[in-house]
Amino acid sequence: MLISLYLNSSFMILPYKGIDIFFTDRGKGKAVVFLHGFLETSRIWEPFISEISKRNRVVCVDLLGHGQTGCLGNIHTMELMADAVEAVLEHLTISKSICIGHSMGGYVALAYAEKYPYKVMGLCLLNSTSRADSEARRQNRERAILAVKQNHKMFIRLAIANLFRPKNRRFFSKEIELLKNEALKMSLQGVLAALEGMKIRTDRGFVLDTPNCEKVMMVGKKDPILSFEDLVDEVGHKDVGFVEFPDGHMSHIENKDRFARNIMHFIEKI
Repeated sequence: MLISLYLNSSFMILPYKGIDIFFTDRGKGKAVVFLHGFLETSRIWEPFISEISKRNRVVCVDLLGHGQTGCLGNIHTMELMADAVEAVLEHLTISKSICIGHSMGGYVALAYAEKYPYKVMGLCLLNSTSRADSEARRQNRERAILAVKQNHKMFIRLAIANLFRPKNRRFFSKEIELLKNEALKMSLQGVLAALEGMKIRTDRGFVLDTPNCEKVMMVGKKDPILSFEDLVDEVGHKDVGFVEFPDGHMSHIENKDRFARNIMHFIEKI
């Protein structure tokens, strides 16, 4: 079954530090900010916007170097990306929001919550972690950086499919192809800058301890990127909701309906 990821959408443009940031802004009510993952764009959230924007204001941002947003140098730190998100929200005069981040978008949401703690009403980490890369993960990033420098288009083609649970790759082959085609539009600089930024990000487990907002982690039990057991340990006895999906790293596609129900419940209780 093909899920339509890329519906027609009218983007808005914010000039920022010599580049353009692209974003969408729909609906009225509580502000909900969606932040996509590495090699994705804000269009990944299209299947959910129509329903959520009936009662909320939904903002989706193309992060630095992704989609139609430009690059700011050779390293896009999570803090740099968070500041770009804040520039969009300030432009829209949004003072408080619920941040929902997938994978790298979760790292950006954590950086945003650390820097602007009283602007965050809710924080959802989808297939993401508050912990910094382990030494093994940093080495994997280094290998990825070398692979990108050799052939970034081949890297993208392989990386996208590997985000899905192996048994799902055939079932979601059309969605994977759409994601690849979108990611292949990224510049070499954009891919490298994101990898460099993720590699050096700091541990932000303490953000999950802050009492000023609702928090939830949504994880895939068969995530090929993040260890389910490590994520269970990460939450521990923290006051953080924990939602399990049965499949891989792309829960918003592999477990679309379950994600939609759970994210609506999270938004509505805030």
